[in-house]
Amino acid sequence: MLDPNLPAYKVVGERRFRETSGLYYEDFEPGDVFEHRPGRTVLDADNVWFTLLTLNVQPVHFDAAYAAKTEWKKMLVDSTFTLALLTGMSVRTVSAKVVANLGWDKVKVTAPVFAGDTIYAESTILGKRESASRPTQGIVTVATRGMNQDGTVVMTFERTILVHKRGHSPEDAAAY
Repeated sequence: MLDPNLPAYKVVGERRFRETSGLYYEDFEPGDVFEHRPGRTVLDADNVWFTLLTLNVQPVHFDAAYAAKTEWKKMLVDSTFTLALLTGMSVRTVSAKVVANLGWDKVKVTAPVFAGDTIYAESTILGKRESASRPTQGIVTVATRGMNQDGTVVMTFERTILVHKRGHSPEDAAAY
């Protein structure tokens, strides 16, 4: 079980505190669920810019006249934006102390996302193990779900990350 006394702030001087984010390898326990907040309302601009930046030429994402002729009758948010958003929403807890992302698996788009939807995320710790080649790090696997404002699950995926153990992250260095 997660230690409820984990500090959100590091004391760096008299009456001076530094915000901290993320969990160390030791803090993850299979079965723990983290609700990531705040939610994020998706804007038309988010969708259009992300689609164009990634050279996604599917017009359902950036051509309103085309999208109006589809079964959705309006532009769909690029699903890779949704994947990036949900990953980003989980960083504060799940991967702020990450060494590397090792992979995304079992990505499922379960419902469409539209501009104006507010997306919320939660992650469940599936498992963890010591790294065989890196004694100061461990491997953690999480399942993340994204839900819209109505509670409809819009995407699920598993992500595996390499995480620092306590006392071995860059923020543990005295100069940071």
